[in-house]
Amino acid sequence: MTPKEKKRFEDLAALDKERFNREMSDYVPPEGMKKGKKRKVPRDPGLPRRAWSAFFFFCDEHRGKVKENNPEFKVADVAKELGRQWEACQDKAKYELLAQQDKQRYEEDMVKYRAGVYVPVQKKPAGVTPNPTTLDLTENPGSDCNPTPGTGGDENGAELEDEDDGEPDEVEDE
Repeated sequence: MTPKEKKRFEDLAALDKERFNREMSDYVPPEGMKKGKKRKVPRDPGLPRRAWSAFFFFCDEHRGKVKENNPEFKVADVAKELGRQWEACQDKAKYELLAQQDKQRYEEDMVKYRAGVYVPVQKKPAGVTPNPTTLDLTENPGSDCNPTPGTGGDENGAELEDEDDGEPDEVEDE
């Protein structure tokens, strides 16, 4: 585009800018409109913690072993390996039972919270499940949930490649 052709559009843009500024000087927003960004509502610290899924209980039990067997793994790599192990796990019933018990605990706590009689439980140290149960979670040597370290592949035995999308991996606070 030549400078002469551009001039026509620049003049039109200048006229439109003047019109916009003139209209906005008289503009009054309707009542009830809030200014600025929408603020996130702060979480009530007395609200009961949500129930864990079966996968979360599995990860809580196996994360330390995965980190120990693969110290070079980043947080994302540990999560991927835990996902692979969960898919290969044949003994999901005990984790599903824990999840069901934790869901029941959460529902009971919410009933108490809504009634105004709930007392929040103090935070527990890392590595402690949120709801201690009577189940024995010690390592079962014959468990199908413990594939050998470094055998991260799909169901056909093919090694899975780590996707690199060019973004830095997220760091998990512990």
